[in-house]
Amino acid sequence: MAGAEGDDSLYPIAVLIDELRNEDVQLRLNSIKKLSTIALALGVERTRTELLPFLTDTIYDEDEVLLALAEQLGSFTVLVGGPEFVHCLLPPLESLATVEETVVRDKAVESLQKISQEHSPVDLEVHFVPLVKRLASGDWFTSRTSACGLFSVCYPRVSSTVKAEIRQHFRTLCSDDTPMVRRAASSKLGEFAKVLELDYVKSDIIPLFTALASDEQDSVRLLAVEAGVSIATLLPQEDLEDLVMPTLRQAAEDKSWRVRYMVADKFSELQKAVGPEITKNDLVPAFQNLLKDCEAEVRTAAANKVKVFCESLPEDSRETIIMTHILPCVKELVSDTNQHVKSALASVIMGLSTILGKDNTVEHLLPLFLVQLKDEYPEVRLNIISNLDCVNEVIGIRQLSQSLLPAIVELAEDAKWRVRLAIIEYMPLLAGQLGVEFFDEKLNSLCMAWLIDHVYAIREAATCNLMKLVEKFGAEWAQNTIVPKVLGMANDSNYLHRMTTLFCINALSEVCGQEITTKHMLPVVLKMSTDQVANVRFNVARCLQKIGPVLDSSALQADVKPVLEKLATDQDMDVKYFALEREILSLISMRVCKGLFLCITLLFNCFSI
Repeated sequence: MAGAEGDDSLYPIAVLIDELRNEDVQLRLNSIKKLSTIALALGVERTRTELLPFLTDTIYDEDEVLLALAEQLGSFTVLVGGPEFVHCLLPPLESLATVEETVVRDKAVESLQKISQEHSPVDLEVHFVPLVKRLASGDWFTSRTSACGLFSVCYPRVSSTVKAEIRQHFRTLCSDDTPMVRRAASSKLGEFAKVLELDYVKSDIIPLFTALASDEQDSVRLLAVEAGVSIATLLPQEDLEDLVMPTLRQAAEDKSWRVRYMVADKFSELQKAVGPEITKNDLVPAFQNLLKDCEAEVRTAAANKVKVFCESLPEDSRETIIMTHILPCVKELVSDTNQHVKSALASVIMGLSTILGKDNTVEHLLPLFLVQLKDEYPEVRLNIISNLDCVNEVIGIRQLSQSLLPAIVELAEDAKWRVRLAIIEYMPLLAGQLGVEFFDEKLNSLCMAWLIDHVYAIREAATCNLMKLVEKFGAEWAQNTIVPKVLGMANDSNYLHRMTTLFCINALSEVCGQEITTKHMLPVVLKMSTDQVANVRFNVARCLQKIGPVLDSSALQADVKPVLEKLATDQDMDVKYFALEREILSLISMRVCKGLFLCITLLFNCFSI
C-alpha cells in the first residue's frame, strides 16, 4: 500500500514531464500554466528538490512556453516554503534571463525583481547579488542586458562594500562593447540613480550620463535623455546648470531626430525638474527650436506639449514669453505641411485661451482657430471643435458665435458633400459644447436642412445626428423642436423627403419613448401607408416593424395590424413582400404569447390540484 501511495504521489510530476516533452506546444504551455497546481500536489520540499531542478534543466523550448514559465516563477515564493527558501527560484530564472528572446528576458527580470524583495539582507548578499554579478559578466550580451535591470533592486539593502562592487559593475556595462548592453544600461540609468546616495550620483552617475548621451548609437543617446530627466529631479538646483544642462542642451540639438524627438516628448517633465529660472534661460529657446525642427515627428511631439509648457511657465513672465517666443512658432505650425503636426497642435491650442485671456484670444488666437477649422484634414477640424468649450469660457458664447460659427456654417453648406458629412458627424459634440439654447438659435435649422440634402449619405448621417441630439438634449426637447419638423416632411412633394421622415421615425422612436411615438409619430406612419409611391409604402411596413417594440399591445392590434393586412394585398410585389413578412412575424409573436399563456395556465391548474 505504501508503495502504491508513493507511486500515486509521483503521478503529478510524471504527467508534467510527459506534457513538457510533448511535441504539441499548446500541451507544453498548458502544463507550465498548471505549475502552481503541480507544486501544491508535490509539496514545498519536492518542489524545491525535484520540480525546480527539472525546470532549470529543460529551459530549451518555444518562447511562449518560456514566457509563461518566467511569469509563473515570480509568484512561486509560497510554493517553495516562503522567503527562507526563495533563493531556490534563482537558478531557473537566471537561465531564463539569458535566453535570446527579449520578452522572455524582460519577464524573467521582472520576476527576479519581485522575488528580490522576499530575500532577507543576508540572503540577498549570499544568493541574489552573486547572480547579478554572474549575469553582468556573462559571455553573451543577453545576460548582461538582463543584469542592468537588477542593480537598483538590490543596491539599497546591501553593505557598503557590496554597493561599491555593484557600482563598478554598472560602470562597466555602461561602456560595454555591445550597443544592446549600453542601451539597456542607458534605459536603467535613471532608475539606478534614484537608489544611489547623492554624492555617488554626482561622482558616478553624471559621468556615465554624459558618456551615454554622447554615444555613437542614437538608440543609446535617446534613452539617456529620459535618464537625464530623472537625474535632474535628484540634484539640488545649484548643481543642475553645471552637471546636467550642458548634456541636455546638446541632446536638444542632436544630429539624430530620434534623440530630439525624445527631448520634445519629455519636455514637460524636464521643465518641472529644472525649475523656472533654467526654463526661462535654457528651455524656452530649446522649445522654440523643437517647434521649428526640420523633422515632422519632432514638431508633432513639441506641438503636443505647447499647452503644458505654457501653463508651467513662471507666472510673472508667462504672457510675455508666450507672446514673444511661443506664439510666432505656433502661427507657423498652423499652416504646417504635415497633417500630424497640425492635428497635434489643434488638440492643445484652444487651451492657450485660458492662459492668455480674452483680449489676446480674440486678437491672436481666434484667427488661428479659424484657419484650423477650415483645414483640409478632418482630424484637425475635429480637434478644434472638440475643445470649443475652452474658448467659450474665456470669450463667451456671443463672441464665439460671431467668429467661429460662421466658419462652421460655411463648412456645413460646402459644395463638397464629404465636407458637409464631416461637419454633421461633429454636430452632436458641438451641440454639447454650446448648449441647447444656442444650438436652437444658430444650428437647429442647419440640422433640419441636411435632411433634405440631395445626397443620400448626408440625409442618412443627418438622421443619425438627430438621434444623438435627442440623446443629449432629451425627449421633451425633441417633442417641441425636432418631431414637428420631421413629421411635417411627410407632406413634402418629393418622395425622397417623405421617406426620410420614415427613416427619422425609425431612429427617434426608441430615444423619444412610447408616448411620443404612439401619440405623434404612429399616426403619420399609418397615414403614409396610402402614399402613391410604392417605395414609401414598403418603407412604412419596415418602419412599423422597427417601432413595434416601442408601441403598446393595444396600438399594435388596433392600428398596426389592419394597416399591415391592407399592405399585404398591395398591387406592388415589394410592398406585399415586406407587409407579409412583418404580418407573419406579428402572428408568430402572438402565437408564442398565447402558447406561453396556455403553459402557465396548465401549470397553475396542476399546482391547484
